[in-house]
Amino acid sequence: MGSLALTSTAKYREPFEPLPGDVVFVPYGDLDAAARAVDEQTAAVIVETIQGESGVVCPPRGFLPGLRALTREHGALLWVDEVQTGIGRCGEWLTSVSDGLDSDLITLAKGLGNGIPIGACLAIGPAGELFTPGSHGSTFAGNPVAAAAGLAVLDTIENDGLLEQARELGDHLVEEIAALQLGQIVEVRGRGLLRGIELTTDIASQVAETMLELGWIINAPRPNVLRLAPPLIVTPQIIDDFVETLGVVIVQESGR
Repeated sequence: MGSLALTSTAKYREPFEPLPGDVVFVPYGDLDAAARAVDEQTAAVIVETIQGESGVVCPPRGFLPGLRALTREHGALLWVDEVQTGIGRCGEWLTSVSDGLDSDLITLAKGLGNGIPIGACLAIGPAGELFTPGSHGSTFAGNPVAAAAGLAVLDTIENDGLLEQARELGDHLVEEIAALQLGQIVEVRGRGLLRGIELTTDIASQVAETMLELGWIINAPRPNVLRLAPPLIVTPQIIDDFVETLGVVIVQESGR
């Protein structure tokens, strides 16, 4: 219920209302709106370094450091959600850390387990002393199977050089999509192997469905946005094959 209270997506939140807490949502990237919302009663500001569910939306320059300054000014925690962006997906262990953002809390999941259900919360500095043994618990928290999977994933990413590979192949993916020169594509945004393709019309769901029928898994987080998150071990040839098929499907669906 706490997690549902923190998401602004109505279809997830509204069926379970009323929800706990006093949560205020502000437009992503709008530092002035955040400044109006944050005061001495604010417990924490929660933000993604790149918005995944909103269509791989990157923040404007200065937005995240501005939130850090706001939270320090008012004594609030800065809580960074790296569930989608962390653990190699964007070519870095943590995008916030690589960009020099000094947050208090970082939440992780997805990529940390490589398919095994796992989640983690990193607390830095004084925030690391807020929870003490016995103050929070869960039946499955800290289970050894998930912990072993997480450690194996970290070792593999480091030993196989997958951070650098994610950066290089992410750039290759963008270059190949740009080479299609399709008027239906507005832009390709994102970082590493987390990319969003904004289209001129609302055909993203149809494109995703057709691609799935052809054996390619992508999704449409917004009516006009495709989200791509290929595995970190993807190859240049697979990317080339994917982009060739994607170009044909976008043209086909835009002509319907």
